[in-house]
Amino acid sequence: MKNRWCMVAALALSVGFLFGCSASGGENISAGMELIAALEYDNALVSFQTAREAKEDERLILRGEGLAYMGKTMYQEASQSFEQALAKSDGKIVDMDYDINYYLATAYYKLGEKDKAAAVYDAITALKADARDAYYLRGVIRTEQGKLDAAKEDFDRTISLNGKDYDRLIDIYSILAANGFREVGQEYLQAAMDAGTKDMTNYEKGRICYYLEDYENARTYLEKARDDGGYEAVLVLGKTYEILGDNNYAISVYNSYLDSGEANPQVYNQLGLCKMNMGDYQGALSAFQAAMKIEDNGMMQTLKMNEIIAYEYLGEYRQAEVLMGSYLKTYPDDQAAQREHIFLKTR
Repeated sequence: MKNRWCMVAALALSVGFLFGCSASGGENISAGMELIAALEYDNALVSFQTAREAKEDERLILRGEGLAYMGKTMYQEASQSFEQALAKSDGKIVDMDYDINYYLATAYYKLGEKDKAAAVYDAITALKADARDAYYLRGVIRTEQGKLDAAKEDFDRTISLNGKDYDRLIDIYSILAANGFREVGQEYLQAAMDAGTKDMTNYEKGRICYYLEDYENARTYLEKARDDGGYEAVLVLGKTYEILGDNNYAISVYNSYLDSGEANPQVYNQLGLCKMNMGDYQGALSAFQAAMKIEDNGMMQTLKMNEIIAYEYLGEYRQAEVLMGSYLKTYPDDQAAQREHIFLKTR
């Protein structure tokens, strides 16, 4: 059972990790975790080595090192650290075992080991029948493998455990749509609308209408949600206007939110993309760079790439090449960026 447990994992697909990075166990470990939160991964690894020399909790050290390697996109090293951390278990399954295994699966997935990741969900659901994340994430992998019927079983189970988690419902739609099953994903959304909307906020109704491609109703609901729906409602409302062909009003939606004093990187990024589509590359660049000034924004990789693209459109290929070189030092596994770097060197 212990060997089987060490294979139990789940997959974090979003930007960022599925669980928090806090940990106790020693002064240097805590410092290392704080450095991870600040995206200072190399310095975090130094802290964990210092923690090892100080004989702090080795299991937490290995966990922390795995997280730092994940941040550096060094997934092989990350998986090895997590495996070593699991090997130090005393055989009793505790919350940290689930935590580490979730991270481990993320590393496996990034390494392309989808079959292994899919197999381990059988174990985790056997141990926890209400593990919604495990059902959902196994469904994600099955979707990517083209196993639609099996994926739907997992998604149905996920929804049955909480039918009012509309964020997860959108996640299910998104992964199905991204893999060629948009209509199946929309069936889930329509079923939620047909079940009644009295428990939904205007933002939730508007977002579901948006993905159902019912943009007129989406606009109506999202305008109502604009003042109390936060930046998420602003983003979807703006995108709705973009799809409806009113880019100028979309820009006013984004600017109105930002002018209110809310410095949100995602809104800045979408503002930049909208301006890019309108041919205002200097305006797009300014938006991306404004977002990059926001500390701990969680989307620096996307912003840096968009900045490079803006410079390319502006014809400033030398600057784009310099930035791409810096980008690849931080994100060396981005193969598309590697190909683009070769192109920029020829300009």
